[in-house]
Formats: sequence, structure tokens, C-alpha cells
Amino acid sequence: MAKKQDYYSQLSIGRDATAEEIRQAYFEAARRLHPDKNVAPGETELFIDVQEAYEVLSNPKKRARYDAILPSEKTPLLPVEQRILFSRSNLLHLDEPQLLYALLEFSPKADASQSPAPPLNICLVIDRSTSMQGKNMDVVKSTAIQIARKLKAHDYFSLVAFSDRAESILPAERGADAKKSEARIQMIQCSGGTEIFSGLEMGYNEVLRNQRNSSSNHIILLTDGRTYGDEEKCLDLARKAAEKGISIRGLGIGSEWNDVFLDELASLTGGSSMYISRPQDIQRILLEQINQLNMSVVEETCLEFIIPEGTELHYAFRIAPNPSLLPMESPIRLGPVLKDNNLQVLMEFVVQSAGENETVTLLDGKISVTSNNLETKTVSFPLKLKRPVKNEHSKEPPAPEIVSALSKLTLYRMQEQVRLEVTAGEYDRAAEHLQRLATQLLARGERGLARTALLEAEQISQKKSFSQEGQKEIKYGTRSLLISGERKQYGDLP
Repeated sequence: MAKKQDYYSQLSIGRDATAEEIRQAYFEAARRLHPDKNVAPGETELFIDVQEAYEVLSNPKKRARYDAILPSEKTPLLPVEQRILFSRSNLLHLDEPQLLYALLEFSPKADASQSPAPPLNICLVIDRSTSMQGKNMDVVKSTAIQIARKLKAHDYFSLVAFSDRAESILPAERGADAKKSEARIQMIQCSGGTEIFSGLEMGYNEVLRNQRNSSSNHIILLTDGRTYGDEEKCLDLARKAAEKGISIRGLGIGSEWNDVFLDELASLTGGSSMYISRPQDIQRILLEQINQLNMSVVEETCLEFIIPEGTELHYAFRIAPNPSLLPMESPIRLGPVLKDNNLQVLMEFVVQSAGENETVTLLDGKISVTSNNLETKTVSFPLKLKRPVKNEHSKEPPAPEIVSALSKLTLYRMQEQVRLEVTAGEYDRAAEHLQRLATQLLARGERGLARTALLEAEQISQKKSFSQEGQKEIKYGTRSLLISGERKQYGDLP
């Protein structure tokens, strides 16, 4: 047989894939690579390869002949190691709901940690509406200049500014004239309102224009305001970006922006949102994000799954490296694996009835990792979460790592509950729960955050609402407590 692309690898499926899995994989690849939607070099050829793979694998006789001459399947060389921990060693034979947590951890292998970082293809999309005028814009512009100076020769950097319309200040290119770039950035003026979609779409096109298989592709969005009427268009664009392997990170400045929207926008792509309360923090946090992109071993980790009947996925949260609530529909883009920080995801399952089963499957799916350290860019491997069912509880305690993750997440989930209670008009309960949260924060030595929680409890009792600033301080403050150890600060690029 002439040497050619493995048809199973071409469709990112295993050799044991069912006819339905083959069909779904083909439609997904064809939608992503169709010539009517893609003009990137090489993607037309990939589309033809995908069609050829489907023609063979979807035909049982052709597939059987193809399988017969395939060489033995090699175990893929992965840049990460996987570990799964459960909160319970087993379930019980009960006809009632049982709660169980699974902690998924992906850590870089030693050899992968030594590999050079992939070339970056970044677009900085900045809000230049009237409210950004002054200190905020001054710091954003000086930081953008610093980033442009420090990125490596093989990196692409572009900058888009938007208000009620968008403008490409720096089109994506390598080795741009530094003085001209700095002059263009300094000329940015603030005016108008905030329409995020216009800036996001232009930023997406800048990244897409220079996307390569070897590059790490990202949009960093900075805004201090709410967008009106174009939220769904933004979310649809985020879904397109995710399919193209482009992540979105959102940085919200001040208290007026919509954190729920920015959270959803970023999480759809495996990114995250962050809260910047003071102008003087803009530079540090933005440079920290750029530095993190330079530290990736795996650019994206994606979980595709099916939840069997009788089991429910109630909650999914990325503990590290960037704490964030995750969507619960397949596929979930879990985010990057960094050289110095494992990817940890905590999932909460409810099994309605274990009955007389010997085992219960919680989740059946596969993990796909995308990395420039891989020969095929993306490699997939199966993931099946299941637990034995017994008559008695195991005496074995849960692993310390999952106990720690659950303990840290408790505070964040308390503030989530308060937000739901305020929305439902249960103001007394919300104020009471905020007071309990303050007590726990004080016990951890978080005096400033505890004081904010107490002030918001009083605010809710009197005015029947959160303050925008207090709500964000509590949400992102409890989220930051999930980061193990002392948070690393980055004042400059390497």
C-alpha cells in the first residue's frame, strides 16, 4: 500500500469507531474545511483527504479491506500525562440519587516541557469607547507598545480598536516597523459607545488571516463596558473561533462590563475572563496573559462525550491554570496545559439510581490534545469515567487533591448561590449566605474580601441588589483563591 494519511487519524477517530461516529466526524471535518469557507493554504487538500477517508470508512466492505492492510496501531506519543481522581471509591446499590466528583488532571511530560513555545498569532482587541478615556487607555496603549516590542520575530501581532465601529490599527504581520507601530498605537483616540461584535469580528479575521498549523492563535479582548444587542452574534463568532482553534480571553476593566457574557464568550473557546479593578493592574495582568501563552505545552484540550441515561453532569469547573466555569455540553474546550501549571477540571455527577449494576458509567468520550509537539498537530485518546457499585462504602478516604479542590471551590459556589437568590428575589437568604461567606473568608485570612461580602450583604438587605463593583470583587476574588500557592506575577515578557 502506498504510504498515505491514516484515514482514522484524518477524521480524528479510533479504529473501533462506529458508523455513526464516522459519519459525525466526517460532517464536523467537512464543515470546518469546506473550500467555500476556507482559503488558507493546504486546507483544500485536507478537505479532499477527508472526503477520501469517509468514502472508504463509511463503506463496510471497503473499510474491512482497508483495515486488513493497516499496520499495527501505534500508541500515540502524547505531550501530557492524564490522571483521574474520584471523590468516592465506589457507589452503593441504591435506588436513589448519589453525588460523585471526578478531578481530571493533565500534566506536561518532562520532554514536552523542554520544547520551544509555538509561534504566537495574537490580536489585541481593545475598547476605545468614551469611558476608556484617561488612565485606562494610557496604560492599555503603553502595554500594547511593550508587547509589540517584546514578541519574537516569528510571532504575528495585530491590534484592533473598537467603539461603535472597529478599526485595524496594526494589521497582523511579522517584523513590523517598531516606530510606525508605536506611532499608530499612540494615535488611538476614545469616542463613541461599546459594540463588541465589530471589534471581535475584525480581530477574528486578523488572526484567521495568518493562522498556520504551527501557530498558537488567540484573541485578547479588553473592555470596560457592556455591549447591547449583539451578544448572540459575539457568541456565534466564539463558536466559529473554537472550531478554528482560536481562543478568546476577556479582560474586564472597572465594574460596568457584563461578566456573565464575557465568561460565556471566553469559555466557549477554552479561554477565561478576568476582572481588572484598577488601571494600574492592566499592565501586569495583560503581560501575565501574554507570558502564559508563551508557556503552553498543549494549546487546547478538548473533551467530547456522551452522558449515559440515568447519570447527569451537574457542574464542570476548571480549577487551573485559569479558574473558570465551563459549559456542560459536548464538546467542552478545557483549555491549555502549561509548562509550569497542570490543567485541572472538576466535574460533578449525579447518578439517579445504581440499582443492581456492577459498575456505573459516568461519562464516555475522548480527549483531543492540540500541540505543535505532535506529528499530526492533534491526537485523540479515549476517556471513560466509571465507578464500581458495592453494598458498603469504601473506608479509603478520597485523594487529598480532590478534597483540596472541593474545599477551594466551595467559596466560589457560595457566591454563585447568592447571585441566583438575588435574581429570584430571595434577598434575606442571599444576605445570610453572604454573611456566612464572609465568616469563611475571615477564617482563611481574606479580610478585604470578607469586608466586601459583609458590605454587599447590607446592600442586598437595603437595596435588594448587588452593587456592580462588589459583585465582581466577590466573584473574581473567590475564583482567584482556587489558584494553588502564591499567584505568580509577571511584570515583563521573557
